Amino acid sequence: MIVEIRGANLPGRRFCDYDNVHVGVQRKAEVVDLVPGDADSAVWELEVTVKNGPHVDFAGPYVHGKKGDRFLYLSWGTVGGDAGFEMFRRAKLMLAAIDPAVVSSAGKPGARLVCRLGLTGGDGGPRCAAVRPPHVHWSASGSA
Repeated sequence: MIVEIRGANLPGRRFCDYDNVHVGVQRKAEVVDLVPGDADSAVWELEVTVKNGPHVDFAGPYVHGKKGDRFLYLSWGTVGGDAGFEMFRRAKLMLAAIDPAVVSSAGKPGARLVCRLGLTGGDGGPRCAAVRPPHVHWSASGSA
């Protein structure tokens, strides 16, 4: 299944003592597809495997956490002169919070699971911690 994460309202390139802030999606231990913190928006597309059974479960290199408590990471960090990324904050997009009917619709041919969220948190900085509705909206898009 394709998951499309659409982030808006980014917090900027500076937060507290952090300069050149960027955000990316975490694939295993690596943060990829970095977007500057002052971009107008951020979009990531990634593939996850959905395992159907008594409860919907997710797997793949972007999926983290234990069965029944899976999530995707959006990782915030600084990009230095050597283009190295140093993480200082993460947001967990909680997959267990998605309505199973939405997951089912997103699994149809030509469909995708779409996540929409604001990327500025309550403290005015990068959104972090576990992110569940109403701070995130999950939907199915493009089903045939």
